[in-house]
Amino acid sequence: MALLKSRQKPKEPGPSPFDSGRLTKLFPPGVEASGSGIAQDNALTQAMGWAAASYGDYALDEGIAFLGYPYLASLAQRAEFRKIVDVVATEMTRKWVRITAWGEDDKTDRIKVIEDALERLRARDVFRKAAEHDGFFGRSHIFVSLKGDDVVNERQSSIGDGRDATALGKVGRGGLVGLVNVEPYWIAANPIGFNTTNPLAPDFYRPSNWSVLGEQVHASRLLTFIGRPVPDVLKPSYAFGGLSMTQMAKPYVDNWLKTRESVSDLISSFAVMGVKKMNFADALANGEVEDLFNRIEVFNNLRDNRGFMALNGEEEFFCVATPLGTLDKLQAQAQEQMASICGIPLVKLLGVQPAGLNASSDGEIRVFYDYIHAYQERLFAPALKKLLGFVMLSEFGEIDESIGFEFEPLWQMSELERADVALKRTQAVMTAEAALAPATVLRELREMSEPTGVFGQITDEDIEEAEAIAPMPETDPNAAEPLPDRPEDVSVLPQAAE
Repeated sequence: MALLKSRQKPKEPGPSPFDSGRLTKLFPPGVEASGSGIAQDNALTQAMGWAAASYGDYALDEGIAFLGYPYLASLAQRAEFRKIVDVVATEMTRKWVRITAWGEDDKTDRIKVIEDALERLRARDVFRKAAEHDGFFGRSHIFVSLKGDDVVNERQSSIGDGRDATALGKVGRGGLVGLVNVEPYWIAANPIGFNTTNPLAPDFYRPSNWSVLGEQVHASRLLTFIGRPVPDVLKPSYAFGGLSMTQMAKPYVDNWLKTRESVSDLISSFAVMGVKKMNFADALANGEVEDLFNRIEVFNNLRDNRGFMALNGEEEFFCVATPLGTLDKLQAQAQEQMASICGIPLVKLLGVQPAGLNASSDGEIRVFYDYIHAYQERLFAPALKKLLGFVMLSEFGEIDESIGFEFEPLWQMSELERADVALKRTQAVMTAEAALAPATVLRELREMSEPTGVFGQITDEDIEEAEAIAPMPETDPNAAEPLPDRPEDVSVLPQAAE
């Protein structure tokens, strides 16, 4: 029985997400509001006993449980986790967004005002930090600071979605003060601020207000980012956040660290040396064990290529070496597995260049950029739309529905590709030049300057001068072509050859 138990790997009991007492340990003291609670907590816990039993049977055995914010914060110090999170967050904000407008009216001035406001608010850096917090912790927040929100109980009221009547009443000209990143362990969900009884309701397991170090703040004042949501039944366990990239990558990082240490240990002791016919029996019988171990220790101290070893006449030295030919491949595979879970190409995550004739990582980079663009739309777009509404209310006092935004493409063309695109677009415009006004031609050429890098010197004055040129008279397509002019003296006409 003892031998059987020794073969079993010990398992530490994990936390249950349905333990109501555990939720108070997810945050530092003072984060959650005091005096708040749900009536009949014990009865609700008993009603969810089936879920707790199922979780204990399967999830804990698999090691799937929320690691907690203090532990996740400590993991952010490890280079492997930080590299993964930094690459994704940096790429999501590297090219940022472009403010766009549609319609016949010129919105250039308003677009410039909005861009200056976003620059003043440091929106790009704030959103990058929010993406980092989402990667490290699974939840992140940006607090929208408005004028007058320091009044008592003001932060408990809603400020709308940036475009509704509530937002129009809360945000006036110059009302948007700033954006503040708040890490998730300072913010806890109010236990009475969400619905747990009606799955058809929009606030089902979705907090309507948060407790920020004991102060109640309405959810509309906090732009919340959850990139990898968990099922509703697990949301209380994850503090109403999501699954962090750190927790997802942890098994792969652990395997890499273990493999790295094993390879290092094997390299330092890849050869096992020994001496045959050493008289162990006599040493043990005569109590000379200490002398035997002293001899072994002296050998270990002098073994690193110092070139001499003394043996008795009957003793025989031997050495068994471990082959090291495939260690580099095993270590590389363990390292590359970290890239599989985060979807980052090896050249970006590890700096590993593709090997082989005509090898290229362009395809992997394009796939990665497609993933980043989709993640931008999923994580950033709702919050950016809301923020854009607040910016327009603060700058103009109204919402301009013809103004929006789009994410800049991450893929950049090479010089050869840009030249080829410029040539083909220019040929298309010049082919249709006869049917277009000169000002239209200049506009088309200037619009292609951003992706191609040519015709950027065309100014608004050039276009205005082209518009001032009188258009060519239109011709009737059904009219016959005029005959050539005939000379008055027909005698001068050329005579036919005889």
